[in-house]
Amino acid sequence: MDKIEMVVFDMAGTTVKDENEVEMCFVKAAEQTQLLYERDDIIAMMGWSKKKVFETLWAKALPEAPNKKVQGKVAESYEMFKQILEDHYRTATVCPSENCIETFETLRNKGIKIALTTGFYREVTNIILNRLGWDNNLNSEYVGYGDSIIDISIASDEVEAGRPAPFMIQKAMKLMNISNPSNVINIGDTPSDLLSGYKANCKYSLGVCNGTHTREQLAELPNDGLLADIGEIKNFIS
Repeated sequence: MDKIEMVVFDMAGTTVKDENEVEMCFVKAAEQTQLLYERDDIIAMMGWSKKKVFETLWAKALPEAPNKKVQGKVAESYEMFKQILEDHYRTATVCPSENCIETFETLRNKGIKIALTTGFYREVTNIILNRLGWDNNLNSEYVGYGDSIIDISIASDEVEAGRPAPFMIQKAMKLMNISNPSNVINIGDTPSDLLSGYKANCKYSLGVCNGTHTREQLAELPNDGLLADIGEIKNFIS
């Protein structure tokens, strides 16, 4: 049996409690930049690189417009979103998700690496890590040393493409010196989280149902298990 060496976690909605805050930041940015949207479109793209979300929404809103105009609108909405999102995470309460800390402790006691991946870009990722105290003992590559709480952090702007592509998982594996994806579990609360785990050939790609998507929504995607919260991952590492 393959030994689990690392668990790759999403952040907002998986390890970080999210009361639809990211969605609300999208909505505010869209409204302030006159971007027409449908809520289902935003929810379907949760977990993606945030800039990619605006590129998709503006392409849909302006199907006949020249690319230069579309990209200009993308830049406007994305910059507004960044401002709103960073202000939110600097000032709002930021908490670990249910059973997150206990799960981290269980993994550390078993010698299993903890990787965090996210659709956020590095600046806002660092704000969240700092608010939670999870940035302690991370080096310049965001790899942990000593008594670090996590072992590695990967943001979507540090790879060729964010989720659902597998590149964040693969980068975490490379930096942790893990060559076999069958030794890796991937877990998140969105369809793109599940898909990235499958594309990376992880042993398990698991969904949590206390984030942005319900059990019913995630059940429509290929998955290796749907969990009430990340604490149930213990059933997959024993």
